[in-house]
Amino acid sequence: MKISFLITLLLATVACTHGQEPVKDTAGNFLETGQQYFIQPIKTGSNNGGGLVPAAIRLIPLCPLGINQAAFTFLPGLPVSFEFSDSVTEPTIMTSTDVTIEFKSSLPPPVCKEFSFIWAVESSSDSSEPAIILGGTPGSQNSRFKIEKAGEGAGENTYKLTSLDGTVGNVTGIFLAPQLVLTNDNAKTTFVKFNKYNEAITSASRVEKSALRMFPF
Repeated sequence: MKISFLITLLLATVACTHGQEPVKDTAGNFLETGQQYFIQPIKTGSNNGGGLVPAAIRLIPLCPLGINQAAFTFLPGLPVSFEFSDSVTEPTIMTSTDVTIEFKSSLPPPVCKEFSFIWAVESSSDSSEPAIILGGTPGSQNSRFKIEKAGEGAGENTYKLTSLDGTVGNVTGIFLAPQLVLTNDNAKTTFVKFNKYNEAITSASRVEKSALRMFPF
């Protein structure tokens, strides 16, 4: 156990010298692959701070689903897991490292069952702010995201998600809830914290049912 800790500490020290550092959850612990976390948007004057859930972002075609924020702050959304997009054996997730993000649920989705729960940037969109959708593939370019420090004044252990062509932000979706998109408008950036799943709530089925039924599909 001590050897494993020392190796983790050594790798973290080396990474920090290259501008990287371990990503931390709200308890100050390092984010790790194979664990589940709630991605919790920061509540602001224009953002209600609700958790993230799969949701329809258009009516025709309905699939693939996008990602919206819950209507209420007390709903944490669905948990996610992170995996490295490339071959990395160390479980600690560092800033500026490519990761795949996937919603985790023991309940089958009510629609669009042929699509994975892996996040992706919508590559077929002509929009300057393409939606973040479900149906991604591990390792594919549009399913690679990075976790970056939010910057000065954002608060402790606060981050933003980025991809190759921009930062994950939000716009008003078709159900008037914040919808995740890729943007280059800093004013739309969604700042987030990470709550470890088993520390944030004890009833998994209640979380999943409330999240999956929150929006009309």
